[in-house]
Amino acid sequence: MSGRVFIIDGARTPFLKARDEPGPFSAADLAVMAGRALLARQPFAAEDLDEVILGCVIAAPDEANIARIVGLRLGTGFAVPAHTVQRNCASGLQALASAYDRISAGRAHLVLAGGTEAMSRAPIQWNMAMSRWLARLYRAKGPGQRLRSLAGLRPAYLKPVFSLLRGLRDPVVGLSMGQTAEIVAHRFGIGRLAQDSYALQSHQRAARAQADGLFKDEIEPVYGSQADYYGQDNGVRTDTDLEKLARLRPVFDRPFGDVTSGNSSQITDGAALVVLASAAAVKRWRLPVLGEIVDHAWAGVDPAQMGLGPVHATARLLAANGLAMGDLHHVELNEAFSAQVLACQAAWASPTYARDELGLEAAPGAIDGARLNPHGGAVAIGHPVGATGARLVLHLARSLKDAPGTLGLATLCIGGGQGGAMLIRGGDTS
Repeated sequence: MSGRVFIIDGARTPFLKARDEPGPFSAADLAVMAGRALLARQPFAAEDLDEVILGCVIAAPDEANIARIVGLRLGTGFAVPAHTVQRNCASGLQALASAYDRISAGRAHLVLAGGTEAMSRAPIQWNMAMSRWLARLYRAKGPGQRLRSLAGLRPAYLKPVFSLLRGLRDPVVGLSMGQTAEIVAHRFGIGRLAQDSYALQSHQRAARAQADGLFKDEIEPVYGSQADYYGQDNGVRTDTDLEKLARLRPVFDRPFGDVTSGNSSQITDGAALVVLASAAAVKRWRLPVLGEIVDHAWAGVDPAQMGLGPVHATARLLAANGLAMGDLHHVELNEAFSAQVLACQAAWASPTYARDELGLEAAPGAIDGARLNPHGGAVAIGHPVGATGARLVLHLARSLKDAPGTLGLATLCIGGGQGGAMLIRGGDTS
């Protein structure tokens, strides 16, 4: 039992699709609403936590070290430390991995971990020319200098910098995440119909899961200040079809590309939090066990083909644990883009890719389609980048809870050319 890390419970907000204006909740608000409901049903108090670790990519100016803000608002008290992690799209998964490392090393016993993001509230900033002009204006002494500084203002200085768009573009290779999806689609010959078909499947699976109540236990409704109420993910399209998806124009490679808004993940706000515990904490508090984190692995790839990161991270994770693809009962692969998911499947199935890129003698093999994102993914549900990794693990653990001992995988591609993967054992194996 020593060193083992158990998933005790978790909660998330509905994932709310951005609607061309700032959303109703800040990233801290979302995390607090998920965390408040989660902690309220635990036998321990918030002050009993050893640490709070959250992932967040685009924190608001007044939410620096958002984990600390959330912890204090949840009532942990001043003595419980907190820190925020940032690994782009896998920030929520990194938070869980960091908590896993702390607990398995015996440095903590009870950790609140997860992620949060309000992508719709990503700051809009001044450009550098405007910043320099403002600096000159502030340094000016006397009316004459101020007038000369004011006269130096140019219309181009007023052009805003959208941090969300900058954040979704890799500065090293000069490509947006959507353009990298076009690259991997071209590499593996994944056409528009295949991408749209996968997107339609994601919406259909998510809609069916909503109707069947499969998200009910993990989602906590949220309430706004204007009597607005959100009870479920609102990006799922029950009315879409291949004809509607085919009418959408390419976004990232006009007019020749195949990646559209319909076969890409959505810009979304949301939070997902998980309670992790050591064996000692499980015993002390008599905690029910939802699942267990077995291991995690990370890998780097060419940033221009960042969508293939899960292929490499998963290969490392399976090799380290003596497992094969067929040992995985359920896989949650984040759907950054339909093209990226299909490219990962093609790479896993390719002997050439296995030999040349993974250094393996044989291909791991594609994941059984019935076991891959069986309840839909980010194309339908959304991808609040700081939170998604935690959502994948939470949903995976809840899906495996009635099958003790079964293994599941949560994995994501990461902007900048990385992949992360986490191995989960389902059910109470404590």
